[in-house]
Amino acid sequence: MRVHDLSAGGDVLARVHETARDAVRIHGLPDAEVTLINVSENATYRVDDPATGARSVLRVHRLGYHATPAILSELAWLGALREEAGVRTPRVLPAPDGSPVLTVPGVRPRDCVMFEFLPGAEPARERLVRDFERLGAITARMHRHARSWRPPAGFTRFHWDYDAALGAEARWGRWQDGLGMDPGARAILDRLAGTLRERLRRFGRGAGRYGLIHADLRLANLLVVDDGPPSVIDFDDCGFGWHLYDLAAALSFIEDDPQVPEMVASWVRGYRSVLDLPAEDEAEIWTLVMFRRLLLVAWIGTHTGVEIAAELGAGYTEGTCELAERYLSGPLG
Repeated sequence: MRVHDLSAGGDVLARVHETARDAVRIHGLPDAEVTLINVSENATYRVDDPATGARSVLRVHRLGYHATPAILSELAWLGALREEAGVRTPRVLPAPDGSPVLTVPGVRPRDCVMFEFLPGAEPARERLVRDFERLGAITARMHRHARSWRPPAGFTRFHWDYDAALGAEARWGRWQDGLGMDPGARAILDRLAGTLRERLRRFGRGAGRYGLIHADLRLANLLVVDDGPPSVIDFDDCGFGWHLYDLAAALSFIEDDPQVPEMVASWVRGYRSVLDLPAEDEAEIWTLVMFRRLLLVAWIGTHTGVEIAAELGAGYTEGTCELAERYLSGPLG
């Protein structure tokens, strides 16, 4: 089981906080207040400069997840989307030497990135059906941009295919090690995994279905202000995957919400206002939703120190089994 370093306990987070303070000092903000926002794959901090009142966001990367060239690649696409596709993403605030990525020295050096602070809050649950149409359109704009974009030399991001997500080298750990995994749950989810593998194999990785995606467009990574389109943040997991995985990720942790069929229909309308979505692709939406759901079972098992993982716990595995039974016995949605 791969438990990442930021889930290891308070001592690690204390050292990460010191790294954050070092990074802020190197950025020329020695008196800034550094406040932890959340811990997931990385630790994210709000940085408040009392001298100017300016606010920014600092991301301290976990060890061993992305090498520096991969982080630079992420930031290249994030910037291109803002400049070329009109998608609101946070600007990178470079280090004093001009580099987008600051490597803070230490016994175990860590990469850090400073971003501008974007206003807004994650979409409200009572507005999700309406907001998912806007999200579908923005997602399509991102996919359209990625299809024609020429990445810079050295561009490197990982894949979110079956092997990388659920195979022998599963990036977030094995789903079999999820919380509450009794023999009954394992049997149901083993059937699900086999079905997903076969359906995704048949679905294929053609250019119209698979490419560079955000890969974590869950609600926490969207910022809405009034009735404007959402800003998109946290491209840390962007990589190559099925386009419909971006919809599946948007439904993370709420896959069993009664509004989901309406949210999916709304997203599809928005997507089709920008790009074509063939009926045979639409038919596999729930395949990708269940693919993401099973991946999150593994994620919760290896991220028990993360607040949302601890909150969902074994109940998420149980709910996944219920959804899997419905998916395996007929269409969902």
